[in-house]
Amino acid sequence: DATITVVGKDGEALANATVEVRQQTHEFLFGCNLFALDQLATPELNRKYEAAFTHLFNFATVPFYWRDLEPQEGKPRFAEGSPRIWRRPPPDRLVKWCRANGITPKGHALMYVKNMFMPDWTARDDAEKLRMQGRIHMAEIAQRYARDIPIWDAVNEEIYRLRYPNEWPTVPNDFLAWCFQEAGRLFPRPTRLLINDGTGGAHDTPSAYEALVQGLQQRGVRVEGVGIQFHAYNRDAMLSGKLYRPQKLAAVYEQLGRLGLPLYVTEITVSGTGNDGPALQAAVVANLYRLWFSTPMMAGVTWWNLGDGTAYEHENKALGGLLDQEMNPKPAYRALDRLINEEWKTRTQTQTDARGMARFRGFFGKYQVEVTSAGKTKRFEIEHTPAGEKTHRLMVGVAK
Repeated sequence: DATITVVGKDGEALANATVEVRQQTHEFLFGCNLFALDQLATPELNRKYEAAFTHLFNFATVPFYWRDLEPQEGKPRFAEGSPRIWRRPPPDRLVKWCRANGITPKGHALMYVKNMFMPDWTARDDAEKLRMQGRIHMAEIAQRYARDIPIWDAVNEEIYRLRYPNEWPTVPNDFLAWCFQEAGRLFPRPTRLLINDGTGGAHDTPSAYEALVQGLQQRGVRVEGVGIQFHAYNRDAMLSGKLYRPQKLAAVYEQLGRLGLPLYVTEITVSGTGNDGPALQAAVVANLYRLWFSTPMMAGVTWWNLGDGTAYEHENKALGGLLDQEMNPKPAYRALDRLINEEWKTRTQTQTDARGMARFRGFFGKYQVEVTSAGKTKRFEIEHTPAGEKTHRLMVGVAK
């Protein structure tokens, strides 16, 4: 709920003024990874990719996978013009693009030391050497991007590391807390540092995930959000109710929400295979987004691969894009467009009462307000936020 008070140039309340409220942006973060920017086969495909991205999303995941970021020790691929690697455009280019398009970037991930994503030159069996390399790695990233990227997956897939240690290098004792301590030292507030974990780890063992976060909170380190992946490659298992029933999802998010930290669904894939695949994908996606958007502690949701054919290797078989391979919208994209840009954007008109007050109830974000009184109209910009001022005093150029 918000209140707008309209006064004239003499400061007196203006009754019966018409107030038209139109939401311009969302505070809630609707995102997607930006891994295919400038990566497609033709300029036309790249243009369509960018247009589809900016029309739907205000949040972009930028890749910082160590193997491709620094394939040669001491020669990170930060800068525009760096040698091309598929799905790993240089971060400088992506940050610049996000700034130009009013999109919030997120770094993924500051520390993700799974062997398959690590450069060959990093230590695999020497924990102290890996600590030294990790400290340099994090410091270089922070020095370059701390001012430009306000949110990070600080550590990725810790539950999986603990569960399948043979897939990871030998890490320092107390690896998770150490990573967050280093990140907290390197990145200034209000940079937000997230823990992020896999689909099964978060949804099938939420108590284990909760315990990891509580351990960090008890140590007083900066953990400022909980990331939850959601890759559903098996469409039939979901539709049959064997996997990720809505009641189960709601219970998991309620449990993790009790940690008192904002929640983020960080990586979303929903399969679109089969003759009826696109239509079923659209129905599932719309229902999932309704569930996520209605979760009280949820602060953002991020689709993973925008277009079919832009996923990681075998994941392309799921046809989990919101666009087809020609970068044209699929039914799932159009379903999200209706939700994000129509159903969940507030547009309303009202009038001020005898005290010059008009009230509206709206989704959080930035608004344009148009006030008309005595034949004169004036436009204002206001920001409607959970923690912000809920009463906005607007002065128009007429006297009572």
